[in-house]
Amino acid sequence: MRDDPADPAADDAGAAGRQASGRAARARAPDPAIAPALGGASLFGALRRRRLPLASSIMLTPLLAAIALHQVTPRYTATGTVYYDDRGFAARELQSVLRVDPTTDAVMASQAEIARGLSVAERIADRLNLDRDPAFNPALRPPSLLVGISDALQRAAIALAALCDRRLAAEWSAPSDIAYPAAAAARRDTLLAVQDAITVTTLKASRVLEVGFTARDPAVAAEGANLAMQFYIADQLDQKVDAVRRASAWLDGRVNDLRDAVRQAEDRIATYRAAHGLAQGEHAGLDAERITRLNENLVDSRKELAAAQGRLDAANGHPSRAGAGATAQAGIALNVVQARALRDQIAGRLQAISAQAGPNNPEVISLRAQLADADRVVGGETGRVVAAATAELHADESRVATLEAALHDAKAEQARSDAAQVALNAMQRDADAARSLLQSVLERAQQTAQQTVIETPDARIVSPALPPADPSFPRRGLLLAAATAFGVAFGALLVHLLELADGTFRSGEDVRARLGLRCLALIPEVGRRALGRKRLFDYALDKPLSAFAEQVRALRAGLWMDRARPRIIAFTAARPSEGKTTVTLALARCAALCGERVVVVDCDMRQPSVGRMLGMDGGAGLIDCLQGRATLADVIRRDDRTGLAVVPAGSLQLEALSLFMSGTMAQLLQQLRHDYDLILLDAPPAHAITDARVIAGMAEATVLCLRWHSTPFGTVRDALGLLEEAQASVVGVALTRVDIRRHVRSGYADAEVYHPRYGGYFRD
Repeated sequence: MRDDPADPAADDAGAAGRQASGRAARARAPDPAIAPALGGASLFGALRRRRLPLASSIMLTPLLAAIALHQVTPRYTATGTVYYDDRGFAARELQSVLRVDPTTDAVMASQAEIARGLSVAERIADRLNLDRDPAFNPALRPPSLLVGISDALQRAAIALAALCDRRLAAEWSAPSDIAYPAAAAARRDTLLAVQDAITVTTLKASRVLEVGFTARDPAVAAEGANLAMQFYIADQLDQKVDAVRRASAWLDGRVNDLRDAVRQAEDRIATYRAAHGLAQGEHAGLDAERITRLNENLVDSRKELAAAQGRLDAANGHPSRAGAGATAQAGIALNVVQARALRDQIAGRLQAISAQAGPNNPEVISLRAQLADADRVVGGETGRVVAAATAELHADESRVATLEAALHDAKAEQARSDAAQVALNAMQRDADAARSLLQSVLERAQQTAQQTVIETPDARIVSPALPPADPSFPRRGLLLAAATAFGVAFGALLVHLLELADGTFRSGEDVRARLGLRCLALIPEVGRRALGRKRLFDYALDKPLSAFAEQVRALRAGLWMDRARPRIIAFTAARPSEGKTTVTLALARCAALCGERVVVVDCDMRQPSVGRMLGMDGGAGLIDCLQGRATLADVIRRDDRTGLAVVPAGSLQLEALSLFMSGTMAQLLQQLRHDYDLILLDAPPAHAITDARVIAGMAEATVLCLRWHSTPFGTVRDALGLLEEAQASVVGVALTRVDIRRHVRSGYADAEVYHPRYGGYFRD
């Protein structure tokens, strides 16, 4: 593995490789302020790593919740259901069937508030004597710690005021004249507590109210819920009955008022009729009936007058008028008709005999004598008939004239009555309206009287409340489940916060995510029992098949697989006690056993430890060589077990930085590069010692040693910043003192190398 030291091209190539490696490291380095995301598999791994706080949270949270629940006094809630139906009383059943349902969500919400009103709470408190129950009466409870502290502070303030001014202390301690009475305050608090204990909810899309009551005693809870429902229904019925009674009383008063109004209207009508002579007939007014009768009598009288005129004409023998009175003549003057018929018969015989015999014929003379007698008879009868007919005609004419005068007077009287009837009609309409209103009010009063008897409340109890078997608060099972879930969530959150707060490096994944560098090795921590009396840097030699030796070989392989194949490698750390010297010596000795020519140069002038650890203290060293007091050959020591070349630090020199920055140091490194395959520089911590930055800048590669789960990220970030400013090529990180057991349980991918399944490959 030896390179040709005489080839200057190789030196140039090494320098170019170092610069390229440094640029590549800086190019792939992320923002150091960004922490790796916690999600998926990494979250599961975090839970595994932080299982102790997670398990503590999961177990302690339900345990504390159970203890707290054990201290809480259980409360029981009994519930019953009430059906609300505001159909009410309907005198006509058809109206109740056809009307629109007025029940809405707002109505049900209003009924719920009514059911838990303060009046209901007051009657429940009185019925169950809840004023004596400390659960509802705060005045019966012992004072709380806060109240006790407040009273103590008040007494202390009064005592302090008494020391300063007794009059002021007396004013403070004097009771207030306007203080609220204690009994009234206790009563108020009790009623509010009872009201809070009542719960009324409306079942969705229904008219059912669920009434509940909460108390410490299940029997009290059930009785309180039942009383709340009973008082709610009783209040409804009482309100409806009171409303009906008030309506009945109002209707009765209205009926009396309307009766008086009707009576007064009728009295006014009667008085007006009497004053204006407006009598009422059977079917119409008296004036109308009188005119009707007069018209009828006048018609009849005129008929009789015409009949009398006919009879008179017939009696007088006027042919032109005889036809009009023929019927009357036949019915009234029968004796005249008979006399005339006898005369006409005699006249006919006379005419017939006179035509045959002469005028002196005895029979003719006899007939003439008979005819003269007949004429006298006819004349006498006719005279009597004419006298009677004339008298009757005069009577009829007088009657007709009288009736016509009476009719004229009646019509004049009716005209006057019609003028007075206008006001009477108005009075009559008012009276009729009053009668109609009285009739309707009477009907409504009868319906209201019936409603008083059959009135029912708008609600009824569907199911009464029964004493509950399980408390409504606290619900132990639900709360314990919630506490367990909260414990899991809080544990996960705690794990996440611990992961965020943990600024150390726990795996190669952390190194790559936070620093953008390779993790070259996970150097395990060897316990005292396994180490025994051996030194840690000897452990890789004594246990070549151990995990420690394998990780040292992994570190060497990682450096060899770098593209630049660096030969001058500086080992530094962010702070002391990171194990860089042990890693340097272990790597050097393992490489020497593999046949490489390796030299270790102790560049830590403040705390040199390479010579001390190998038993090479004393004598000349690196400082002496740089100052020219010794040659390189004089300062090189050899390890007895591996043949490793070692250059100790030498004598203490405060101006070591100037020596490292001189050309002598660069010449020394070139000479070592010519003679050795691998040059390892043990540099001091980079964060505080300037020498480390100069040494890292001269090396071809720099390995940063970080203590597993110990070195803070901020310290490493600052150290890397200083190394980058020195143009150092940081090629990777070696995590030291890794706890194998904890790392295996961490869930990181690189913890696989320590899994027990690989136990056959290692021999500790």
